[in-house]
Amino acid sequence: MDHGTHQSGTAHGHGTHTGGHGHGGHGGGHAHGATWATAMKATLHCLTGCAIGEILGMVIGTALTWGNVPTMALAITLAFVFGYSFTLFAVVRAGVSLKAAIKVALAADTVSIAVMELVDNGIIALTPGAMDAHLSDGLFWYALLGGFAVAFVITTPVNKWMIGRGKGHAVVHAYH
Repeated sequence: MDHGTHQSGTAHGHGTHTGGHGHGGHGGGHAHGATWATAMKATLHCLTGCAIGEILGMVIGTALTWGNVPTMALAITLAFVFGYSFTLFAVVRAGVSLKAAIKVALAADTVSIAVMELVDNGIIALTPGAMDAHLSDGLFWYALLGGFAVAFVITTPVNKWMIGRGKGHAVVHAYH
């Protein structure tokens, strides 16, 4: 529960808790974790939470016949909530206090979720008819799932870059 104590070797070198601002000389030490496989795993983890939240938001908004803007706002909000919650629960389970775990989740997932949501919702908004499609329309699901696929492809290199610099999902690795 004490945020300042960790197993030996986990906190130093990962840039956690303080934002990693005093570790500029250690940037090369993170390159080992910046593989494409690591980035893909981090992106898939983030995408899973985002997809659950976004689909739930789209389903709720569409079922309640809300307009496009409130439905999309709910979907994006729930994507962030579920995206953060996956990391939050894992870090709390590792014995970190809730307050510290929230900081880790925010540091680990904010950029990844934001890029995913921007890409995914941009694709949905730009797909003709997708914003007006109903849950029973194939277009609704094709646009949504296609947006997730493109978001995964675009967000993976972003996560790789961030992990290589000790940011993003690299901060979570101190708790695995």
